[in-house]
Amino acid sequence: MSDSKTWTFSGIPHLYRHTKGTYYARLSIGGKPTFRSLKTKVLSVAKPQLNEILQDNAHRDELGKDTIITEKMTGAEALAIRESQLQNDPSTKKSTKRYWREIVGLIKKTWPDLAALEMRRISVQNCEQWAGEAVKVMAPTRFNNCLLILKSLFKIAIKQGVRRTNPALEVKRAKIRPKDLSGKLPSKSNFKQWVATLRAARGRTSQDQADFVEFLAYTGMRLGESKFVLWKHCDIAKGEILVLGDPTDGTKNGLFRRIPMIAAARELLETMKARSKPASLDEPVIRVKSAYTAMGRAAKRIGIPPLSHHDLRHLFATICIESGVDIPTVSRWLGHRDGGILAMKVYGHLRNEHSLLAASRVSFAA
Repeated sequence: MSDSKTWTFSGIPHLYRHTKGTYYARLSIGGKPTFRSLKTKVLSVAKPQLNEILQDNAHRDELGKDTIITEKMTGAEALAIRESQLQNDPSTKKSTKRYWREIVGLIKKTWPDLAALEMRRISVQNCEQWAGEAVKVMAPTRFNNCLLILKSLFKIAIKQGVRRTNPALEVKRAKIRPKDLSGKLPSKSNFKQWVATLRAARGRTSQDQADFVEFLAYTGMRLGESKFVLWKHCDIAKGEILVLGDPTDGTKNGLFRRIPMIAAARELLETMKARSKPASLDEPVIRVKSAYTAMGRAAKRIGIPPLSHHDLRHLFATICIESGVDIPTVSRWLGHRDGGILAMKVYGHLRNEHSLLAASRVSFAA
């Protein structure tokens, strides 16, 4: 049977009808003409499906200029393309690229067979089976980011003409439950006792570690930001600290900000400067990279839950809100760009002691 008898041109570019009545899209993939079934005999249904496929085909041809992949694309090939896209994105910071490399590594670790599997043969059940096991061994946020990368792999396969559907779309994201910070963060008196215990330790860097802890608690900085604060960034007379972040990547969101010095921060910086006597204003304020081990020992000694460096950021925000500072302002001090939405979710709680004090002011008396 000749081609002209098998296929009938519909009058619409790229749309043909088979002798059995089914509509097909005539495409060019990798320079080779091919027919793709639209799985319908109804013209009004075939038209929108054709438009969708033609759009994907344009992306596919564009991607094919740089990477030649056969229709039997494997998971390893899809991962290689996605990793290349992530690492060659000029708008992405180095720290972000490192994070996504970790996420791709987690996918390879939790789904070792993916590399050898053909992308066109992976089913919804395969994805759900991976998800069921992966969610057991990683935090919800990391699982959701792994799922995001997995979905992008099938998008690549679709654009390459390997398959039509994305089976990972059927996998649900893990629920992220907000942390109950109220029971973990120390009271003001416990915090002072904790810092005093840090200073009383006889280690060579005990004073520097205690300074580090107080600096984080009184400024709300991220750990990665505090390391790059120099003395010239601390304007004690004006009462501001300039936060620039990493010299290459900047802060987490790429923006610099100024944090007003609360009274405790000003007192701490004056004491640190008098004690260390920096030879130059270009010297870093913080003289240690971490105080995690010492923090754990001191917490255990006085009987409070162990705290991380990031918990001190939570403590700063909580104290500010409990002191009456509005959440949008606290959000700006923390370096958020959403106007306070994230801060409201994370810090909009009240610790028990503050909640009870606030409740004592409520009265139904006439």
